[in-house]
Amino acid sequence: MKRRAPLVVGVVVILLAVGKLSTSAQVVAFKPVTDAMLLNPDPSDWPNWRRTLNGWGYSPLKQITTQNVNQLQLAWSWGLAPGASQPTPLVSNGMMYVPSPGGGVQTLDAASGDLLWEYRAKPAGDEAPRTTPMRNLAVYDDKVYIATADARLIALNARTGAVVWDHQVADTKLGYTYSSGPIVVKGMIVAGITGCQRYKNDVCFISAHDAQSGREVWRTATIARPGEPGGDTWGELPLMFRAGGDAWMPGSYDPTVNLIYWGTAQAKPWTRFARGTDGDALYTNCTLAIDPATGKIVWYYQHVPGETHDLDEAFERILVDVTSGRSSVFTMGKLGILWELDRRTGAFVSAHDLRYQNVVDVDPRTGKATYRPNMIPKAGVEIEFCPSSSGVKSLRAMAYHPDTQAFYIPLNLSCEKGTFSNVERVEGGGGAGGGRRKNLMHPESPDGIGELLAMSARTGEILWRHRTRTPPTTATLTTAGGLVVVGDFDRYLYVHDAATGRTLFQTRLPTSVQGFPITYAVNGRQYIAVPAGTGGGQWVTTIPAELTPEKKIAQGANAIFVFALPERRDR
Repeated sequence: MKRRAPLVVGVVVILLAVGKLSTSAQVVAFKPVTDAMLLNPDPSDWPNWRRTLNGWGYSPLKQITTQNVNQLQLAWSWGLAPGASQPTPLVSNGMMYVPSPGGGVQTLDAASGDLLWEYRAKPAGDEAPRTTPMRNLAVYDDKVYIATADARLIALNARTGAVVWDHQVADTKLGYTYSSGPIVVKGMIVAGITGCQRYKNDVCFISAHDAQSGREVWRTATIARPGEPGGDTWGELPLMFRAGGDAWMPGSYDPTVNLIYWGTAQAKPWTRFARGTDGDALYTNCTLAIDPATGKIVWYYQHVPGETHDLDEAFERILVDVTSGRSSVFTMGKLGILWELDRRTGAFVSAHDLRYQNVVDVDPRTGKATYRPNMIPKAGVEIEFCPSSSGVKSLRAMAYHPDTQAFYIPLNLSCEKGTFSNVERVEGGGGAGGGRRKNLMHPESPDGIGELLAMSARTGEILWRHRTRTPPTTATLTTAGGLVVVGDFDRYLYVHDAATGRTLFQTRLPTSVQGFPITYAVNGRQYIAVPAGTGGGQWVTTIPAELTPEKKIAQGANAIFVFALPERRDR
């Protein structure tokens, strides 16, 4: 179904020297973004969620280095739209596109911070506008693609913000929503839906859409239906009561293997007793490898079958070849276990446990995860476990650095005393099944809950740690200048030496550093762009409030801060 919903498009007009007003005066040289450009971006650009479709979060720019990063200064800043703000700015053609909470985009001159145009999606129905997170968008051809909180995908003219198409993907009355945007694969806009905790005769999915029209090309269910392969892993539960499998973080793509890799969340309700099944509950808590032509699941790997604590594996998939002759896909979920799989076959390669969890044991030969004694929750019975259900690792993506062959991982070191509840099985009901919860300091880190950790991709060896009182609240960014960038709840932006972990630069922003930092260049000058803002789940709400109550942040102060080295001026 396609339709054009009522829209609010604000276009900032730019005053030219001749006194005319124009909506596109500064973007006349816009170069359409091709598939080849997304697979091998210009070093100056950041055109995809993690810059490249392999998910590295790495930039080859090296004007800013370990030797001069201490000279960074603010180049420009810009206030962002209100709401829960966890954005990834994208940069192409010297333009920066920043997703807005609930669905929308602000487009800025990436060198000056001047607003070029803005689009805010108005809800399609009668509901009030939502300001929930929207973590990323996509740029392709001459269009910007956004997802909305009311489960739409919208294509905008990248030069002007005019709507090209508007497609309702799923029914919000069933709870469906987007909290992250799409990636682009072979001319298709591919996105994962979330909001799948309610009971209904439908399931969560990943879908692909024609970039030019919005037409749905395929839809891949993340819950196995009765009678389908994997359907028996839900026991005798009818489709109505098979919930979860949210695909709420963007995926990755390997053009050589020609597979899309996507993570899925846990089954819902969270606990086995509330779901009414002891089975694996496919295809939840999985890495899925998907054929981009058909949407067929070529292989899957379920990390913790029948997961029962809300400790899911739904996050970024990073494609790295650390061993000659083997192509691998890496991921780390809430348990803090680095999983390595063969990305051609899905075969288990290795699992490196950070040992901040006490919930499961993983066989190092087979990868089979089994729950430790007394670690499967029972209704109304308090259970203490590490990490907390918010996870030692969460949506804040880790990054890879090819020189050090290491991952740089933002962590939250906390535990939980929790009590889980039953959920009534009625249509329209459901939910997570969470009950009472008390957050606890982790015994391995009694004085703080934050850690940035460097981990060898080849061996799992811990290379260095940087502990902080409050948790990191951004993804990590790595650069060819030997740098790792991260920000925390306590408003600090840090730049570390990737090899040693030494802090080379730090500054404090008005509120928590948030979202997904990037780096890019315009006219030969490198910039580091860092969002700040509020929103982000219990990592930035109940956990700091309980465990570090002396730390306070300003609310409703969303912005982006862009840093660069001092400009050289000829004398």
